[in-house]
Amino acid sequence: MSTEKSVWQKAFEWHEARLPLVSFVDNAVGSKYPAPKNLNYFWNFGFLAGFVLVLMIMTGIVLAMNYVPHKDMAFDSVERIMRDVNYGWLIRYMHANGASFFFIVIYIHIFRGMYYGSYKAPREVLWWMGIIIYLAMMATAFMGYVLPWGQMSFWGATVITNMFSAIPLIGEPIVTWLWGGFGVDNPTLNRFFALHYLLPFVIIGLVVLHIWALHIPGSNNPLGIEAAPADKIPFHPYYTIKDVFGLGVFLIVFFAIVFWLPNSLGHPLNYVEANPLVTPPHIVPEWYYLPFYAILRAIPDKLLGVVAMFGSILILFVLPWLDTSRVRSATFRPVFKLFFWLFFANGLVLGWCGSQLAEGLPLIIGRICTFWYFFHFFVIVPVVGWMETPRPLPASIGSSVLKAAE
Repeated sequence: MSTEKSVWQKAFEWHEARLPLVSFVDNAVGSKYPAPKNLNYFWNFGFLAGFVLVLMIMTGIVLAMNYVPHKDMAFDSVERIMRDVNYGWLIRYMHANGASFFFIVIYIHIFRGMYYGSYKAPREVLWWMGIIIYLAMMATAFMGYVLPWGQMSFWGATVITNMFSAIPLIGEPIVTWLWGGFGVDNPTLNRFFALHYLLPFVIIGLVVLHIWALHIPGSNNPLGIEAAPADKIPFHPYYTIKDVFGLGVFLIVFFAIVFWLPNSLGHPLNYVEANPLVTPPHIVPEWYYLPFYAILRAIPDKLLGVVAMFGSILILFVLPWLDTSRVRSATFRPVFKLFFWLFFANGLVLGWCGSQLAEGLPLIIGRICTFWYFFHFFVIVPVVGWMETPRPLPASIGSSVLKAAE
């Protein structure tokens, strides 16, 4: 039996000795990366987020080839993409709905981390990187929403950028810099287009750091206990095939929306060209900003509202220290589990409040939910961590798996 290496094997080894790209991927997400053997399907959403990011960049590049970032031509160029560019309607709907699905995937990914305690030591930096990615996503999506230059795009940009004017001393210069003038106009559109094109590539760099930070302590798991070497299996093929299955389910849902309900996640007023002289009766952002928009409007003072809105996200950076429990996973924390689901429901109600007019019952409920949002982090999380008696933890992942199989 000949043991002589083929030309392809020699070429591969030559290349790997100089640029070990295949070895790097294998160590990162392949057979050489050991992962806990009890990961459930909630761990699919990190992979799905990466997939959607690539999809958004690919469709965005094609759209940028046909889009004109000028206030007099932006709206018409989007209509031309939809009507005249080959499969332009499909690319545009994939990009627009992809933004919503990106946030759906990321929200599930964040809530999974909060439920299973993936933010706790030694994964604090991993958690930070995830929140930074989320902030970059929010900025990217906001700027992208302005580009079609519809009514809601224009007035949404006007309202959101005006928030910075509440900052003492430097607020007005910041708004002028964002606008590129003294109102939302052509320079604003050009700046937002340039930044919207740039930021996804910044997000890719942040994702690389996120994965790097993941590989130092390794993946968390539903039990929240550190996995011993005997409790780990190679990521490939065991989890790659699981991710492929999850991707198949995701694509079925995604393309069902793209083909049958492509405008269900957007606002109908954005199909009307921007008119600075006609203010919509109710200005609302995209659905994934609605909880934070409700927090902004819940506080009568403009500056305090802006502080509360940004604070509602920045508070996640200190969550690893606010949680005083020595147990990571809510699986073994019955009291924390109850408050977690109350917090989740509170977020949904805040989203509803953000979609309504800031008056009457929705405003009152929004204020109550805003109070509960901060009360959860500053009071519930630390106090429950001190007072709760968790259920006994299993000795290892293996013992828990075997017990469940009995």
